[in-house]
Amino acid sequence: MPKILHIEDDPANRLLVRKLLTPAGFDVVDAVDGVEGVRKALEERPDLVLVDISIPGLDGYEVTLRLRSEPTLRGMPIVAITAEGNRDASLAVGCDGYLQKPIDARSFADTVGGYLRGKKESASPDATGQHLRLQSQRIVSHLEEKIAQLSAANRRLVEADQAKKEFYRNISHELATPMTPIVGYIKLLVDGELGDLTTPQTKALRAMDDCVQRLRRLIDNLLDVTALETGRMRFAPREYDLGDVVRAAIARQPAFDDGRLRLVADLPKRGALRGAGDVDRLGRALDQLFDNAAKFVPVGGAVGVRARRLPSGHFEICIADTGPGIVVDKSSKLFEPFYQVDGSPTRMHGGTGVGLAIVRGVAHGHGGDVRVASPANEEIVGEHFSGAAFYFVVADVASGPVSELPSRPFM
Repeated sequence: MPKILHIEDDPANRLLVRKLLTPAGFDVVDAVDGVEGVRKALEERPDLVLVDISIPGLDGYEVTLRLRSEPTLRGMPIVAITAEGNRDASLAVGCDGYLQKPIDARSFADTVGGYLRGKKESASPDATGQHLRLQSQRIVSHLEEKIAQLSAANRRLVEADQAKKEFYRNISHELATPMTPIVGYIKLLVDGELGDLTTPQTKALRAMDDCVQRLRRLIDNLLDVTALETGRMRFAPREYDLGDVVRAAIARQPAFDDGRLRLVADLPKRGALRGAGDVDRLGRALDQLFDNAAKFVPVGGAVGVRARRLPSGHFEICIADTGPGIVVDKSSKLFEPFYQVDGSPTRMHGGTGVGLAIVRGVAHGHGGDVRVASPANEEIVGEHFSGAAFYFVVADVASGPVSELPSRPFM
């Protein structure tokens, strides 16, 4: 059954051609614009193409020129079927035939069959050269117009993206302002500074405190990621011992305290990894990595952490786990802001998708980077972790003057 590709934006015309050709034994494939027509021609490899001249995207002349440049479609008949085109121009760009609308319904199927059997119209050489020159000039003008449209659209996208970043930054600040007294007063109540509490009141306040602390972390994350995206994140460096920074982050993880997860740690003795950097931001980056591991490792699993100095002089912290690991084709996107492997509302794990983006931003701000491997098969203190392993690397700047670290725009 001969396959006919019909490139036409008018649905009534598409329906008419289908009704005329299908009973005659043709398989008709439709395309609604020039770009889709070229794509379907390359995919479907039709026996003949019917193309309207006045179609959106690429017009019929441009479609014909594009298809004639494709070696795999060499010899395929192309027939212009139009009410507004020019016969000589159509033949000059490579059409084998030209049909004027409205088509003759009684003879249309036979006419198409004739082109399939080798019928071919031709134009005079002089007309062909003239029309090719005109078409070249028109295509150049069309391209210039499209470039101008794309440039304008790109400017609008950049402005919209900047407005989005400013919105996130402003709304995060607005949310953070009322959080300060809420956090403070709940702590005063929990600590009994404002009077004695009954046991039920204490339990209720502790539950509220957990929720408030979680909300505060979410707001802090939004503030951080917008600061990274706009290049406004600032680092306050001071001397530190990286081993102590890691130990402090471990102490903040409830999953290790309540026994849900087993911790395997390979940390050097105190003072072995001295450097300079923003201790608070480094700690929060490690919190994100530990939270990420705890989120995906099932109860009874293990998380391993190792801190060491690399031959390059950089510090490396590896946090590995026994979770399900990460699909390789998605690992490159993990550090993009707002990206989640499962971003659906019914996902099993919570979060806003900004934690790992913040981790990468902090690493970049300290002259390093972060990467993930899965399955890692990473060995820490004699144990192997076959889930995901995150390698967080920062520069050791202790040997130089302690000054403000560079803040890179976060892309």
